[in-house]
Amino acid sequence: MQQGRGREATVPPYGSPRVPGQSRAAGPLSGAPGECAHDDGARGEHTHSEPPAPRAVVERSARRGVEPPAPRAAGSPAPRAAVHRHSVRGQILAALRTALVDGELVPGEVYSAPALAERFGVSATPVREAMQQLSIEGAVEVVPNRGFRVTERSPRELAELAEVRAMIEVPVMLRLARTVPAARWAELRPLAEATTEAAATGDRAGYAECDRAFHRALLALAGNQQLVQVADDLHRRAQWPLTAAPVARRGDLVADAAEHLALLDALCAQNLPVVQSLVREHFTGSAL
Repeated sequence: MQQGRGREATVPPYGSPRVPGQSRAAGPLSGAPGECAHDDGARGEHTHSEPPAPRAVVERSARRGVEPPAPRAAGSPAPRAAVHRHSVRGQILAALRTALVDGELVPGEVYSAPALAERFGVSATPVREAMQQLSIEGAVEVVPNRGFRVTERSPRELAELAEVRAMIEVPVMLRLARTVPAARWAELRPLAEATTEAAATGDRAGYAECDRAFHRALLALAGNQQLVQVADDLHRRAQWPLTAAPVARRGDLVADAAEHLALLDALCAQNLPVVQSLVREHFTGSAL
């Protein structure tokens, strides 16, 4: 990737990336002036009080089985500022991932951490930390002295990701189809139905999250946490938009979600040829 490509963008072209559950017109995460500093000096440390988690973040944590923090006992020491910053970084990371899937962060464009921080109403430090994580995931690349460029991906890269996912997940699905009872597959139907609900509203970011949750639950039945983590990372990478790719239509999302229900039916029936065909087709024809 050439460093000179792309125009520098100080704000997202389709409205600022938002914390999940927050409207596009919303201001700082906390909603109260003075809570978070826009410019915190040379180190960029975030030392102010942690803003409350948006409702969508709480709801998504609940769906994933993540317990909320326990109340602090009387007389116990207050959490360190680093813990606050880590929580803010998590919210920013979720918001940036949503902006990537929605196409608000455009492939090839360069975004500066201070400009994004101003949009979020936080210091630049958690934004940089979140961007560094996205860099590890391959969604952005560091542009020295400028910021972060959203990675420009090709159809070939997407095809390669689909091929690798199929190599990992198809054999596992076929093995599970032979051994897992139908009742266990039926327990996953609510997750599959959640993808259809997100698809029906055309919510690309919501669908992306539900899609990964469904596939994680399928693979988790294999009892191999490393497998689940590797497959989920590949899945997330496959959801980043292509360069100049058109936004997926609602009908594409609905068709993609319908394959989840069809796959569950085939797994319940232990129909191995149909399972293999559906999984491979799902990877190559995925709407995201």
